This record gives sequence, C-alpha cells and structure tokens, in this order.
Amino acid sequence: MEQITLDLPAMYADHHVAEVRRVLLQMPGVADVYASSAFHTVEITYDPQKTTPQAIHQALEEAGYLGELPIPVESDQPVGGGNGKKVYYRHTAVYENTRSTISFSQQVAYSGRPLWPCPGMGPVKTKSHEEE
Repeated sequence: MEQITLDLPAMYADHHVAEVRRVLLQMPGVADVYASSAFHTVEITYDPQKTTPQAIHQALEEAGYLGELPIPVESDQPVGGGNGKKVYYRHTAVYENTRSTISFSQQVAYSGRPLWPCPGMGPVKTKSHEEE
C-alpha cells in the first residue's frame, strides 16, 4: 500500500468530506481515505497495483475539488451603480451598542444551479408524474 496527500481547496465543509470519501472509496484499489475540511487536505491509502495517483487526481478533478475555489467578489458599489456593470450587493452590519442587525439584500432568480460554487452539490432533481 502507498499513501498520497493532496490539497483540496474546494473541500470546505463536512458534506464535501463525505463526497470526497464517496468518490475515492468507489475507486478500485483505494483502501482508506482521511479527509479534513478544516485543513482542505485528503490522505489516500491505495494499492498501486490497482490504481495510480493520476487516476486519483483525475477523479478529484472531475468532481471539482482540485481547482481553486471560485468565490465571487462583492462590489462596493450600490445596486444599479453608475458604471453600467452588473454588481453584487450584500451588506450586513451588526452594531454592538444596539444589538440589532441591519441588512440589505437583493432577490436573485433561480438559475438552475447553486449560487455558491459547491462541488458535489447540484440542483434537486425532480420526477414528473409520468416517470413514477
């Protein structure tokens, strides 16, 4: 048995750990997987006769865990800002002296995908009555 350790920047929550373990443990030759969302790291014990580090990399790449986590950057411009660009607007402030929260948000229409990039998670699939 051999071991490799990989950095997975997009593994930032426990549901990602479960998905990474599922993806890797279904591969022939993978004996054990230790994944940590806190450290964005996975340690894989595998049989080199049955799988390769390249196959493991490919499986994690296809699942969306090897690349950098794409995080949209919020603009500091108000909605409908003067430069004509589409801007994102979400500001929340909590004031210690009043113990209240003030927030402003924008309604975003469903676009068939998660708003926050989340490997391993997709839109809920529904069945039509004819398929049942």
